[in-house]
Amino acid sequence: MTAMIGASPERLLRPEQRQIEAIVRATHGDPFAILGLHGGCGRPLSLRVFAPEADAVEAVTTAGERVATLARIHAEGFFLAPIPGERRFPYRLRLRRGQSQWEADDPYRFPPILAEIDLELLAEGNHLKLYEILGAQPRVLEGVDGVAFALWAPSAARVSVVGDFNGWDGRRHPMRHRHRAGVWEIFIPGVRRGAPYKFELLGADGKLLPQKADPLAFRQEKPPATASIVHGPADRDAHLEGWTERRKAANALDAPISIYEMHLGSWMRGADGAFLSYDAIADLLIPYLKDMGFTHVELMPVSEFPFDGSWGYQPLGLYAPTSRFGTPEDFARFVRRLHEEGLLVLIDWVAAHFPSDPHGLGQFDGTAIYEHADPRSGFHHDWNTLIYNYGRKEVANYLFANALYWFDHFDIDGLRADAVASMLYLDYSRKAGEWLPNEFGGNENLAAIAFLKRLNELAYGAFPGIATIAEESTAWPGVSRPTYLGGLGFGYKWNMGWMHDTLSYMSHEPIHRKYHHDQLTFGLLYAFSENFILPLSHDEVVHGKGSLLAKMPGDRWQKFANLRAYLGFMWGHPGKKLLFMGGEFAQTREWNHDRALDWHELDDPGHRGVQSLVRDLNALYRGTPALYQKDGDLSGFEWVEANDGENSVLAFLRHADGAPPALVVCNFTPVVRYGYRLGVPRGGQWRERLNTDATAYGGSGVGNLELVKAEPVPSHGRPCSLSLTLPPLATLILEPQEL
Repeated sequence: MTAMIGASPERLLRPEQRQIEAIVRATHGDPFAILGLHGGCGRPLSLRVFAPEADAVEAVTTAGERVATLARIHAEGFFLAPIPGERRFPYRLRLRRGQSQWEADDPYRFPPILAEIDLELLAEGNHLKLYEILGAQPRVLEGVDGVAFALWAPSAARVSVVGDFNGWDGRRHPMRHRHRAGVWEIFIPGVRRGAPYKFELLGADGKLLPQKADPLAFRQEKPPATASIVHGPADRDAHLEGWTERRKAANALDAPISIYEMHLGSWMRGADGAFLSYDAIADLLIPYLKDMGFTHVELMPVSEFPFDGSWGYQPLGLYAPTSRFGTPEDFARFVRRLHEEGLLVLIDWVAAHFPSDPHGLGQFDGTAIYEHADPRSGFHHDWNTLIYNYGRKEVANYLFANALYWFDHFDIDGLRADAVASMLYLDYSRKAGEWLPNEFGGNENLAAIAFLKRLNELAYGAFPGIATIAEESTAWPGVSRPTYLGGLGFGYKWNMGWMHDTLSYMSHEPIHRKYHHDQLTFGLLYAFSENFILPLSHDEVVHGKGSLLAKMPGDRWQKFANLRAYLGFMWGHPGKKLLFMGGEFAQTREWNHDRALDWHELDDPGHRGVQSLVRDLNALYRGTPALYQKDGDLSGFEWVEANDGENSVLAFLRHADGAPPALVVCNFTPVVRYGYRLGVPRGGQWRERLNTDATAYGGSGVGNLELVKAEPVPSHGRPCSLSLTLPPLATLILEPQEL
């Protein structure tokens, strides 16, 4: 096999000229039918190579022994040679340009990458581990290091991988089309982790499309750059021993859940205003969360996103933790470090829409494969974004696998699904004529409903103890009920009604609150219809809404007192808790994603007092079963005084099995009320466990000297009662003193 073959081009076994031209012009949809080694099984062998980067090409054995010199039969760099024998064999290419010479493995000598079972599952929309077969997967194939690229683009006429490794030339690495699943694939030897790449596609009409980032990219360039980076699925750390059971207990309906919502880019920053790394954030965040007593941290979206101002809610890299703060492994380590300290990690997950950036999913292969073609179904007017086609099995599969990927490779403890209401309703934020009804003439998005149910079944089935949480702002029934009972299957739902009503109430001057008393009590009519989380989220402190402190009426003292009373009411109210960063120390200005929180405000006693209150509320909450055990159970709540709107006072009892009750009393006027009598279920001493007017929190120090004795005076339908001093603009939480 050492003889040089010198036959003239006319005698070579060559494809038709139009096929060669299609390869050279990068319009051929089946490059493996032309390139590589062909023949065998009784037919003569011929080797075809397109190498526009080379002046000359030789075929050599894997040991470097020359087999043949290929003839250049097209000026653009198409080479061809007959090969002795009839048996295929591993070969390499020796290429020369000027004085330079190098060897490379030919991508077109390798067999198909995807197994038949993978194609079957892809075609069915049932491949729940897409992240193990699509995207850029570093691997060894036939003893050769390289990367297996695979992409779903069923309507494309041609797909190529482009990157630094081929000069971003779409002619160099066109892919094999696996028609059965609409997937394109190629193994490119020699490509390494860290290489930037994109896909170049021709639409079915032959039009060259904008270069596309990989929908399954596991790492992407730091914005504003938009290329994907070869990485492979994030390396898993060993699962923390016993974590599944700990997570299950911590996410349970009868557990104390206090969530700190945060934006990684603006919680804290470096001295120069630069982003901190995942590790640097963990160094500061972990001791802070532990000191403050939060049980969970919820991260605003960490999937890669192009525009900082979207806060992550317009992602274009669902499988890639944002590179703003480090690598995928850095993020995995961030999660592991929080777990080691007993803290759970939730992430915001955006499956409601995606942006229309040209390198993204929109018109991905020249057609609407991820979105609806009709803008009445496929375009969000509010956000100028595109809507996933949940009824297309491959799209649903893409999203299911993504949710599972975060659990599988990052050990995330829960997903908070963003903008669920926009998914459920076909007419969401649309005028008449701007939407299409479902097959029964209704406004329910039947495909999205089926998608959400299946999502929750898959997540809970595969990863015991996790939580899924819906941001859903309507009265859709059964959002947090199991699918077998007709619900959507989420574990929890944000109580947006409670948030809107109570913030509206707090914005009124105290003298006017008696006319709005129902805004505090109405939520108890539906508080047990779902597994609720009470959210004071980022959405309430942006876009001119002002901070929590700024929403409060009155002078400086009253603003702080109102906020402290409100937080006390929230921690006493049925429902798990969520507070956005900065709220725990009453930041004065509204949140700005471009700068760090105003931590210097903690030098001020008022802000420091609110922080101390939140710390103590979390400690009391976690140590008092009555405040959390029966959040979703009517038997865990009992009104004592719901109707004293004239004085803006309300009081209620919280109950738990085998634990003493807690009495929550709120006075939302700046008037001290002496001798205010409230019925209680038992006599003896009641301890004032928390008073938001305490001097330690910046209050006036009015209270009940810690202990109050219940008298045998019937009140509010109960045999005993307490005569309390209600501090101004304050919440009290009391508990019977155990003998």
